[in-house]
Amino acid sequence: MFDIQHPDRFVNRHLGPNEKELAKMLATIGVDSLEQLIDQTVPSNIRYQKELNLPEAMSEFDYLNMLKGIAAKNQVFKTYIGLGYYPTITPSAILRNVFQNPGWYTPYTPYQAEIAQGRLEALLNFQTVVSDFTGLPIANASLLDEGTAAAEAMSMFYNIKNKRAKGDLANQILVSTQIYPQTLDVIYARAEPLGIEVVLTDTFDITDKTFAILLQYPDVNGQVDDYSAIVEKAKAHKVYTAVAADLMSLALLTPPGEWGADAVVGNTQRFGVPMGFGGPHAAFFATKEDFKRQIPGRIIGVSIDSNGDPALRMALQTREQHIRRDKATSNICTAQALLAVMASMYAVYHGPDGIKSIAGRMHTLAQILDLELKALGYQQLNTYYFDTIKLSVEATLQGKIKAAALAAGMNFYYPNETTIQIALNEEVDLQAVADIVNLFAGEKGAAKTSTEQLLEKHKDLDLQIPATLVRESDYLTHPTFNSYHSESQLMRYIKRLENKDLSLVHSMISLGSCTMKLNAATEMLPVSWSEFADIHPFAPSDQTKGYEQLINELEEYLCTITGFDACSLMSNSGAQGEYSGLLAIRAYHQSRGEGHRNIVLIPSSAHGTNPASAVLAGMKVVVTKCDERGNLDLNDLTEKAEKYKDNLSALMVTYPSTHGVFEATIKEVCAVIHQFGGKVYMDGANMNAQVGLTSPGEIGADVCHLNLHKTFAIPHGGGGPGMGPICVNNSLAPFLPKHSFRTVGGSQGVHAVAAAPWGSASILLISYGYIRLLGRTGCKAATEYAILNANYIKARLEGAYDVLYTGEKGRAAHELIIDLRNFKSVNVSAEDVAKRLMDYGFHAPTLSFPVAGTIMIEPTESEDQAELDRFCDALLQIRKEIDEIATGEADAQNNVLHNAPHKQTVIINSNWDRPYSVEQAVFPLPFVRANKFWPQIGRVNNAYGDKNLICSCPSIESYEEIEA
Repeated sequence: MFDIQHPDRFVNRHLGPNEKELAKMLATIGVDSLEQLIDQTVPSNIRYQKELNLPEAMSEFDYLNMLKGIAAKNQVFKTYIGLGYYPTITPSAILRNVFQNPGWYTPYTPYQAEIAQGRLEALLNFQTVVSDFTGLPIANASLLDEGTAAAEAMSMFYNIKNKRAKGDLANQILVSTQIYPQTLDVIYARAEPLGIEVVLTDTFDITDKTFAILLQYPDVNGQVDDYSAIVEKAKAHKVYTAVAADLMSLALLTPPGEWGADAVVGNTQRFGVPMGFGGPHAAFFATKEDFKRQIPGRIIGVSIDSNGDPALRMALQTREQHIRRDKATSNICTAQALLAVMASMYAVYHGPDGIKSIAGRMHTLAQILDLELKALGYQQLNTYYFDTIKLSVEATLQGKIKAAALAAGMNFYYPNETTIQIALNEEVDLQAVADIVNLFAGEKGAAKTSTEQLLEKHKDLDLQIPATLVRESDYLTHPTFNSYHSESQLMRYIKRLENKDLSLVHSMISLGSCTMKLNAATEMLPVSWSEFADIHPFAPSDQTKGYEQLINELEEYLCTITGFDACSLMSNSGAQGEYSGLLAIRAYHQSRGEGHRNIVLIPSSAHGTNPASAVLAGMKVVVTKCDERGNLDLNDLTEKAEKYKDNLSALMVTYPSTHGVFEATIKEVCAVIHQFGGKVYMDGANMNAQVGLTSPGEIGADVCHLNLHKTFAIPHGGGGPGMGPICVNNSLAPFLPKHSFRTVGGSQGVHAVAAAPWGSASILLISYGYIRLLGRTGCKAATEYAILNANYIKARLEGAYDVLYTGEKGRAAHELIIDLRNFKSVNVSAEDVAKRLMDYGFHAPTLSFPVAGTIMIEPTESEDQAELDRFCDALLQIRKEIDEIATGEADAQNNVLHNAPHKQTVIINSNWDRPYSVEQAVFPLPFVRANKFWPQIGRVNNAYGDKNLICSCPSIESYEEIEA
């Protein structure tokens, strides 16, 4: 009799090794069973003696059918709410070839530029778009959302203004009363721990305490005002100006950079990225050359490679947290790369004329709507506008209009009882305008109108923009934005860039601490369903019941997995999760009259964002030692906890440790912190090794952030999106962040830490799908197989390489560190090994973190034995190449390691004069020949790029200068 359960179990698709491979791998490791390996790896005193209380696993077919039922509970209305979120049209060529393409959504952050030239070019395009539209010369490669981008501008100018201050700090920012409410919420959250005073104002009365002003353009009402006098006033007082702007409007409006703004921030969501109930979207940040060393986040720059050819790479602030730690000016170490690529391709596809036409069409339709409603007797409050009109109505009439609009499937924005705002968008056509007009006409008892009548009445319209603010400058003049307007052209351009990048479609990406987990197609597919993609984050709750069910269930699952009591899904990156957790701890201490508790203990091995986040949360960092095995030094920790007991706020600890070890004393560590009045914050970067075996709650922590883009299968997308929700115990639950538009968070919650109530809500679907598809047993199996794969690699590489840290019984956790420092004697560095791996078709493991001169390897559970063997074979062959240098068989300088990676143009050269063969350079093992990935450039010259900073699409002349 056949089993009547569905035979296509997702767990078998997700886990790499099959049963036969499992037996072989266990034998190589030297254990009899997977259970024995886990017993030797995870300390018994923290092990679960129970199963996770999660649903049973599902087949992919059954899951998608179930999810369709949940999706049907969402209602997709015609949305005219605005406030920074708008329906948009994603060109099908971009939806299909970027958003739904694993060649674009599975690459890692472009830290290894030689195998990331496609993404880097797309992100350079993004920076060019932002720079051109804002009128400022330097832009970064995206931030998380508009609210946090505005907060970053505030922090940047606060630091710059007070850098050399000897007396009282200038700690006051003047914020326009016409700012978006969600942006103001985030500003308050960021300002309070730093001691910044936020002053809401219409008059901008500058004092000697003022360091910056923040404006909205167009403002929250849709009004377009000339701010030049305010900006001149600020300049005269040496006060900085930041402007939150609508990028699409800048196709018609004079960009803030031209009227004096020092920084312009906002969101590129309107450039073809679905609303997704709040995200993910690529925020932008542009500023003046003066601040290029202070701009937060990633910047893509142009440099040269080892052959003198142009090469793109991340410039300046790349991973500054890991260098500057508590001295870092921002905790931002991520971006929204995938969404930035989509937005950049939208600009490539439409070009300057196309975008101007889209913006102009919206503005014209808004004018028609304005004139028609005025003719019906409605009072329009905006003198000048781009796409949004604001009506003054009596409260009773507003109620009738709102009811009629909802009945007609329309969402307007009602800021108070006597006003209605209508923000038009790219999807709106003349029929949609006629429908709105007729709805308002019905409440006046007036006759309906038709599209033909509207066309006849409104043939010639002037811009409803002040003459001083009509844009005259050009934008998107670079050939990239004027060459790929047909679908064939765009498709080939996208594919050409995709082919330059190594992703999971080529080979495993073994980055320790980053967990490049399989992003299953079934998990990804629903993100682009209209029922999830086309929902405004501030839509009425009765239209979002599907999302709310999914969110509530996901919060419950994450609490079960972490052993905690409450969850906030707001934080839209891991670093923001750190920040949110620390704010909750800070608020907890304040609620007990212990606001003076501001000392955070952080191990020396911690991720660099830990100390950076602590400083942003208004805390002081004290570093604790690690012993020679990479474990927390319990004596040093206890000594410092006691020393600072009166002011101890928290310990930030990663578990398993950043060194890839399950520390047996972790419960004692937590007890010490609690003994002296502190809370334990657990960094969730390594949660991939805990799920189903133990949990932060079981271990004794109070709060943990979860990198959903790591443990729970959200893709890295070439450097983002990410999500960093936090789970907390009951003591911290009251302090979870609130939001101005939705009831979320705790009763004493801090201000919002992101612009949308549930952060990048649409990608929560991926983690929800991961948990539902694997179920209780599959989630645990994923953890066990992650530990299996790491220890298999360890067993294969031991002898050829030194493994730096192991647990008490000689096992690695889900990752391991290979020590390459002893090869310095033969002039081989960890970077040489990393670059040489590219010639074998592999992305380098994490390089020189957490220990300089090492590589940290994490294979994940989704890689099968054959792929693990290819990777190990590559490293073992590289060891032979090192030995050849050591024995003198290979030249000490001119060798395959120092010259790696080898690009095609170097190989296809009649002047090949290197002391090793072409075959050894590019086909060092047989498997490489069968599936060769070609690095597009030679090794990047980073120093040259920082000295000659070019951060937007360079002209042909600039390229010629670089080549010269």
